Amino acid sequence: MKLRLQGVLCFVLGAGFLPLASAADSDATFAAWKDRARRLAAQAPAPPVGEVPAWLRGLTYDQLRRIEFDGRRSLWHGAGLSWEVQFLHPGFLFDRTVRISEQRSGREVPVPFSPSYFNYHGLPSGELPPGMGFAGFRMMFPLQGPGTSFNEVGSFAGASYFRLLCAGAAYGLSARGLALDTAEPVPEEFPLFTEFLLVRPAAGAQELTILALLESASVVGAYRFVVRPGSVTDAEIHAVLYFRQRPRVVGLAPLTSMFWRGENSNVAAEDFRPEVHDSDGLLLHTGSGEWIWRPLANPRQVRAATFQDRSPRGFGLLQRDRNFENYQDLEASYHARPGAWVEPLGDWGPGGVRLVEIPTAAEIDDNIVAFWVPEELPGTGEPLEFRYRLRWFLDGVGPPGGAVRATRRGRSAIYEPGFERFVVDFDGRELQALAAGAVVEPVVTVGTGARLHHATAQKNPINGSWRAAFTLRPDGTGQPVELRCFLRRDGKAMTETWSYLWQP
Repeated sequence: MKLRLQGVLCFVLGAGFLPLASAADSDATFAAWKDRARRLAAQAPAPPVGEVPAWLRGLTYDQLRRIEFDGRRSLWHGAGLSWEVQFLHPGFLFDRTVRISEQRSGREVPVPFSPSYFNYHGLPSGELPPGMGFAGFRMMFPLQGPGTSFNEVGSFAGASYFRLLCAGAAYGLSARGLALDTAEPVPEEFPLFTEFLLVRPAAGAQELTILALLESASVVGAYRFVVRPGSVTDAEIHAVLYFRQRPRVVGLAPLTSMFWRGENSNVAAEDFRPEVHDSDGLLLHTGSGEWIWRPLANPRQVRAATFQDRSPRGFGLLQRDRNFENYQDLEASYHARPGAWVEPLGDWGPGGVRLVEIPTAAEIDDNIVAFWVPEELPGTGEPLEFRYRLRWFLDGVGPPGGAVRATRRGRSAIYEPGFERFVVDFDGRELQALAAGAVVEPVVTVGTGARLHHATAQKNPINGSWRAAFTLRPDGTGQPVELRCFLRRDGKAMTETWSYLWQP
């Protein structure tokens, strides 16, 4: 792998006697949505409809949260199904609305907005324009098993953003349908999911199918999501894109997260929490089979790195640190934020995973983006079609050998003046089984801008992990230095590869 820097109608919800949509209905409908996307892409972009009035856009975050959906009005409520859907109210940052329909026996039946779905709790309100839609929706499913209460397992809201939850997790990072011109010297384009079709599930169905139409100045696309919740929640995604014009960068399967500070930050803050982040690293499983871990950072300036690859096996943003003591946040529950893993279905060919890290001074900003950039795009008029599985989990995705558990760095001005020290902790079943006297070699690679002084590897007698420690001397140019490290024994790699961009 190479690395390159860089007045409102209302209708009854949940009627149990309605006929169900079959798989054939869903396939035929998706084919029709793909054709619709193709025809729309040949037309000029239409101005958005159903705009949100000023009084709703002027709501604060806390005011919008006061608007509560009435669970008795959930789609499919009382129908004896394993799924219900609740709708989200526009306002605050949600200044665009979406059209939502339900598929029943091959027919698409609109779900129009109605204030009767919501309790405004005395919030001063104004006029609602005819045809205004919802901000999005959330999906409800009994994660603890049939007959138990419904849990929120995901939501779609804002541009092309969506989030899913597995059992025991708290909302953290987000996914997007598409990223266009992210971290390029032109304004980023944010495509919107403008319309959704919820396919009515069969009784007892453990999966929910959702169709979505994506639109922007440059592209129109049709998406199909098949969501399956559980201890690991996954969505199987099929997308077909038709371009009106060619962007500089097309990012597939984008993930968006937040990293303010971690054990590798060395930044003093007036905050009682040692670490604050939704994700702490980017994990890659390359086409050649190598596992690479890139700890996230909150840089001083925007930086982008592309990990070039061919036929990737997977990539994702993970929260590996599950120790509450390292966060101390009872409200945000950063220790319970899920990871998200992109597993391509089919051969994605040559390209690269791009990681973008943006400076942030607060935890409210999503400042981390990762996505796949294909090296080749279809010709004019040809669709870009791709499939992938997106897994959301607390643990369970990683290399069969040792994995990075912590990254620390700092200076020792008394004993090592002019040097930078790095400490990387690896852990895994084979490493735990090794005796303290075993010969384990730290393999450290240092790019231009610094030189390696010395490196050691030793077993941690407290927790059984292995620690690689090494020191570097920068060459004084101040250029970023690419670092790599893994543990080797008897000529065989025992761990994934730690990858780091150090700014002296």
